[in-house]
Amino acid sequence: MLMKRIIPCLDVKNGKVVKGVNFIDLKDMGSPPLLAEEYSDQGADEITFLDIAASLEYRQTTLDLVSETARRVFVPLTVGGGIRSADDMRDALNAGADKVSVNSAAIGNPEIISESAERFGRQCVVVAIDAKWTGKHWEVLSHGGTRPTGLEAVGWAKKAEELGAGEILLTSVDADGVKDGFDIPLNNAVADEVGIPVIASGGCGKMEDFYEVFTQTDVSAALAASVFHYKQFTVGEVKEYLKDKGVPVR
Repeated sequence: MLMKRIIPCLDVKNGKVVKGVNFIDLKDMGSPPLLAEEYSDQGADEITFLDIAASLEYRQTTLDLVSETARRVFVPLTVGGGIRSADDMRDALNAGADKVSVNSAAIGNPEIISESAERFGRQCVVVAIDAKWTGKHWEVLSHGGTRPTGLEAVGWAKKAEELGAGEILLTSVDADGVKDGFDIPLNNAVADEVGIPVIASGGCGKMEDFYEVFTQTDVSAALAASVFHYKQFTVGEVKEYLKDKGVPVR
């Protein structure tokens, strides 16, 4: 069985890590490079750095901050936010990213996925999907969860895989920051339909939530922010808990 990954997430705005609820009411959590270094030292399998305002502000990810963060960690770094082209992805990789996440731009121009996969390898291409339940299906939202797209999340995930995505970063807008657990139905719906790794994101509030998402869905990794930023527990403590419960982690 593949080892499950634990991934702390740094949502970055105005040079600071922030965290909110349902993508709003953001609070300052600290310095991206320092927090990334702390989580790397705790045993994180990867770090995800998302410039959450870049798409809304029609600008590229803050690459100098990415470079500083990359210098401080010794685990894979995924960078996203404001990636509008394969050239933007190249710039993020050159700044120190190991993988690059694309979201809003890929919705408007799906060829970004295939072009980037061809140029850099699909292992570098992460397609982020922010999904919200409409009562009938999960709709994809763009621009930091602010704009409905009309796309259905499961279908979009399958299309992203066909175009060359190497991984799906799946965030439940409904669960984000609420701390009631990962959105199990959403993660099952997507993970059951694609053959590439799915990262569950949104809703983690306690260690048991990691166990639940790993035992009730086929996701490959779980991403969390609040529980680590507020020091409810460390990455290492999560891994020890999961090992004791029989979940394979590194």
